[in-house]
Amino acid sequence: MICKSHAIYCLHLLCSLLLSLCSCLHYCAARDTITARNPINNTSNETLISDGKRFELRFLNISGQSSSRYVGIQYYTWRPPEIVWVFNRDNPLPDSATGFFGIKNGSLALWDERGNIYLSTNLGSSRSTAKLLDSGNLVVRDDQSGKSLWESFNNPTDTFLPGMNMNANLKLTSWAGPDDPKSGNFIFQQNEDVKNGYIVFKSDKAHWKSREPNSFNNYSNLYDAVAVFLNSSSNIQSNAGTNSNSSKTIIVPVRNNSNNSRLLMHSIGQVQYFIWIDGKTGSSGWSLIWFEPRDGCSVYNACGDFGSCKINNNRSLCKCLPGFKPTSQESWDSGDFSSGCTRKSAICGGDKEMFLNLNMMKVGKPPDTLLSEVQNEMGCRKECLDIDNCQCHAYSFNEASNPRRDGPRHGCWIWKSVLNNLQEEYATDAHNISVRVVASSIGSTNRSCETCGTNIIPYPISTGPNCGDPMYKNFICDYSTGQVSFQTLRGTFQVININPETRKFVIKVKKEGCDAKNSEPKDLQLSPLSPFNILNSCYSGMQSGNGNDVEFDWNSPSEPLCTLAIDCMDWPNSSCNATRDVKGRCHCNANYQWNGTALACTQVRSRGSTQSGSSNWKTRVILFVVLSMFVLLCIISLIFCRRRMAARRRGSSERREGSQALRMYDMERNVKNLIDSSEFKEDDKKGIDVPFFDLESILEATNYFSDENKLGEGGFGPVYKGIFPGGQEIAIKRLSSHSGQGLEEFKNEVVLIAKLQHRNLVRLLGYCIKGDEKILLYEYMANKSLDTFIFDRTLCLSLDWEKRFNIILGIARGLLYLHQDSRLRIIHRDLKTSNILLDEEMNPKISDFGLARIVKGKETEANTMRIVGTYGYMSPEYALDGLFSVKSDIFSFGVIMLEIVSGKKNTGFYPSKEALNLLGYAWRLWNEEKALDLTDQTLVESCNKGEVLKCINVGFLCVQEDPSDRPNASNVLSMLTSETAIPLPNPKEPAFVAKKWISSEPSSSFDKLETSYSNNELTVSIEPGR
Repeated sequence: MICKSHAIYCLHLLCSLLLSLCSCLHYCAARDTITARNPINNTSNETLISDGKRFELRFLNISGQSSSRYVGIQYYTWRPPEIVWVFNRDNPLPDSATGFFGIKNGSLALWDERGNIYLSTNLGSSRSTAKLLDSGNLVVRDDQSGKSLWESFNNPTDTFLPGMNMNANLKLTSWAGPDDPKSGNFIFQQNEDVKNGYIVFKSDKAHWKSREPNSFNNYSNLYDAVAVFLNSSSNIQSNAGTNSNSSKTIIVPVRNNSNNSRLLMHSIGQVQYFIWIDGKTGSSGWSLIWFEPRDGCSVYNACGDFGSCKINNNRSLCKCLPGFKPTSQESWDSGDFSSGCTRKSAICGGDKEMFLNLNMMKVGKPPDTLLSEVQNEMGCRKECLDIDNCQCHAYSFNEASNPRRDGPRHGCWIWKSVLNNLQEEYATDAHNISVRVVASSIGSTNRSCETCGTNIIPYPISTGPNCGDPMYKNFICDYSTGQVSFQTLRGTFQVININPETRKFVIKVKKEGCDAKNSEPKDLQLSPLSPFNILNSCYSGMQSGNGNDVEFDWNSPSEPLCTLAIDCMDWPNSSCNATRDVKGRCHCNANYQWNGTALACTQVRSRGSTQSGSSNWKTRVILFVVLSMFVLLCIISLIFCRRRMAARRRGSSERREGSQALRMYDMERNVKNLIDSSEFKEDDKKGIDVPFFDLESILEATNYFSDENKLGEGGFGPVYKGIFPGGQEIAIKRLSSHSGQGLEEFKNEVVLIAKLQHRNLVRLLGYCIKGDEKILLYEYMANKSLDTFIFDRTLCLSLDWEKRFNIILGIARGLLYLHQDSRLRIIHRDLKTSNILLDEEMNPKISDFGLARIVKGKETEANTMRIVGTYGYMSPEYALDGLFSVKSDIFSFGVIMLEIVSGKKNTGFYPSKEALNLLGYAWRLWNEEKALDLTDQTLVESCNKGEVLKCINVGFLCVQEDPSDRPNASNVLSMLTSETAIPLPNPKEPAFVAKKWISSEPSSSFDKLETSYSNNELTVSIEPGR
């Protein structure tokens, strides 16, 4: 028995030793350094663990990013393991690759098994070691000198940790989303304009500020403990801090070790401060102690200029100050208030003016002027009105006896520019501000009550004994806060919103539960004679979704009360019927009656005048009918006489020109038969609705095709400007009899353009067929064609880079519509700069569809025995083999894009033996990494280098020799409009088909050439030899 117990004891001791050995081996395997010879990789799950086991550096698998891998630092023992730093946030490693992170060729780098480097940072030392510290800082030091070469604390992502130095160079950039670590829209940094101030930017615009850079405002939105934390102070003096924007005191548990804190720039735009709560007395975890902006009004200038923010607003967060209106009503309706408000009526226009008294207001922009010598508010108001050129928009006067946060600040403060970042009922460091407005812009009358803060009190509502209508005296104004209240028989309730236009208002009621079918709440009982009615006892506005508000309306009032005649001056066509001892009302004069909705005396017709008017009206109708009949008989007689005379002339003319008329009739009949031919399906004909113009009207509009009206001449004939009755301007394309565009092309263009409707395609307005004449009528383009501008050294100056880039995008959208989005799949086949027309606003429109072809269904290519096009723009497979597809148009678009960027023609002369055309010249610059040298010199000042390089890259992708390598229109537009920094594919060598073909020996495939010149371009129609 003793031996058995001894054996069990030995076995237990052996197991304990084995477990201790495994633990020791695991501890020995963990490391906190990286050298050039021992990087970590994602296949073996190697990590760096700081010496105190607080932080871990590893390859991260982020939720929602299953196809990407990142190298980052996270907490090691605390769960969940919050990520505090990401090395390659904008350069993720594909999940399929084997990744290595370490020191490579003197740089801290991330690379894959093939040696492709995804991200590196130069260290400036050939021998160095990276170490993960317990502070969470990854430090790279030189092996010989021990000098720090690089630190992650100097290159943070979205998290600030204890030990970091919050200086002017340090910025925290949010993630793009909760599960997307790439750089987002929000940046937290020091505010250079104010000491100890911080700011959050959203896409280069201020989103939140901890304080304003002026002595007028001394409020701070920064939590005291956070201020200490950001200043890298470990000597925290107290365990409590007060949020300066709230009277609520937050108790913060602070440990002696300050490493339990972190500050996060969250992807939703909030700066968040966390503290780790130890689980000795409860559950462990991160506790959110403070965050800003904490509500919609905390966002900087949330309501724009002259817009006021209020958390308790019922309908929306923002409203314009009285006398102002939204700058963009459409934006406000969609919930975007950043555009702010503008005045309804300009000040100093001769109309009566007044000042709105706004109390307890937060204001962002500091005053422009301080007049410390002014002794009272009336003097301050006078100074505002006396400023030259009506520059004063508002003033604020502070008595010397009025204590403020930093002591009394006596003086008259004047704003000569806009007011912004306004917020109502702001308890901390609030100001009383008087804003200058035109009285009529707030609907003010002699009987209207003055505004209550930012609330307009419309007539007949009354807040006092000397304004409004006494029947409507259920309202109270607290002028110290600008808050309006509504009194019932049993209570007083806060008014959230008053709408003068709909005669409705909303009050806030504290109650549990809500049922619209319930009877009227007892607290809301009104006098039986009250003009107010409950519309909805379960009302819910945009901000308060609980349905605990109540909506009222009010009945139309009777005529206003009056004592003297002057009391009725705001109601024209009325007079006061008061006596010496009794008040009267402003009764409407004769032929007028009171309109309670319009609050005015409106005119009415007497019975006698109505009968007289009716008699006069009947007389006028009879006279009009008689005159109309007479004029109609005269017109019929004139037409009959003219037809008889024409018939006589036509008889003799037909005998003289019989043979010629027969030939012309035959031509016209052939064209019309072609348009109506059975080659087009019935479905195609249904959508065609193009008017036919007679030749005589066209001759008159163009002054018989005079040279003064000639706009230019293309390969298929001249184009004229025509002015039709009413001043309508139309471009008229007259197809010459010897042009390459025959009857089939004419029909093709009429039918195709009639079916196509897109802002980047030219619109066909009509056509004309008369004898040998074939005429097309288009919408008039004031700026003619694209080649007129980009190839002219003077006109090109009017096309800055922004306009050129918009032209490129417009052409791409037009191509996408032709190739994919229209009912028909269209291949243009003759896309070039002279076929891109520009309207008055420089919007591009694709024109000239005579050579276009429809491909059926999902087909994207076809072939032809008749090759037509323009040198320099034709794709190689089309020019040599007659194969055309949507990729042929893409090739032409690529050439156009490079011409727009460079301002040079593809078929011009280039100073290089290897480069015989623009494509060759551009390709040589691309290979020499001098692509920007291709840019037109006139664009040096205005161009966006990133967009220029993108256009050049996409242009080369479009002109690759193999059609399968070229992108489609959808991909082209996506690459051009993408705002993300996704690398574009590297292009292959382009096809130089135009110049190579010309310089080569003629082959049997091109025995017959028919050429015509237009605008210095060579348009070719090629038929294969037989």
